[in-house]
Amino acid sequence: MFAVIGMSGRFPGASGTEAFWRLLRDGVDAITDVPRERWPIASLFDARPDAPGRMSTRSGGFLADVDLFDAAFFGIAPREACRMDPQQRLLLETAWEALEDAGQPIERLAGSRTGVFIGISTNDYGMMQFADRAAIDGYVNTGNSLCIAANRISYALDLQGPSLALDTACSSSLLAVHLACDSLRRGESELALAGGVNLILTPELTIGFSKLGAMAPDGRCKTFDARADGYVRGEGVGVVVLKHLKKKVKEG
Repeated sequence: MFAVIGMSGRFPGASGTEAFWRLLRDGVDAITDVPRERWPIASLFDARPDAPGRMSTRSGGFLADVDLFDAAFFGIAPREACRMDPQQRLLLETAWEALEDAGQPIERLAGSRTGVFIGISTNDYGMMQFADRAAIDGYVNTGNSLCIAANRISYALDLQGPSLALDTACSSSLLAVHLACDSLRRGESELALAGGVNLILTPELTIGFSKLGAMAPDGRCKTFDARADGYVRGEGVGVVVLKHLKKKVKEG
């Protein structure tokens, strides 16, 4: 048996887990039109799914202020921070917050067998970074490799357990939790961080999903409903801290 001893997250319409609970409790619909700072939806929308270069939905679930990051807090130079996928930045912040929520003195975790398991599937920021070949530097690679999403957390906190990123599409974060529990069960990790992240920074993937006929025209999922006609893409980041239940009880 394993215990969730801490968590942190950011979701559309909710800047933290408590706010997310209130959103769920109150039945708040956090789906909006695509923010203008992402892309000009008016010029990219077409209700016809087969319209070339267009998307058949105007909607999504979006996080606010994804461009903000306190690089100095993590000892990251501004030039490197600019090259980092915002998904990496969000994971660093959320992992730190989850450990604080768990009451884990972060400085004491250095050198510990703490594992990091992260589900991550897309890299819109990398597509943007690699578009200008003349501007590519050494930080572009580390800032946009999916594996670094987990490895950077391990490096920043000097965690010595397994550190891996995985992509199984929509089940990525669920599998991350599964592998984290398996690592705890086998004694490979004594503490584990498990989570997932997704940001929608460019229109190309949504255009592709439109061509698949996967996007709901009204931007609403209708799960287990005869009216179901697609889904809506959404952003978010979440991390849980896991530990053996018996060990946690023993520690009080």
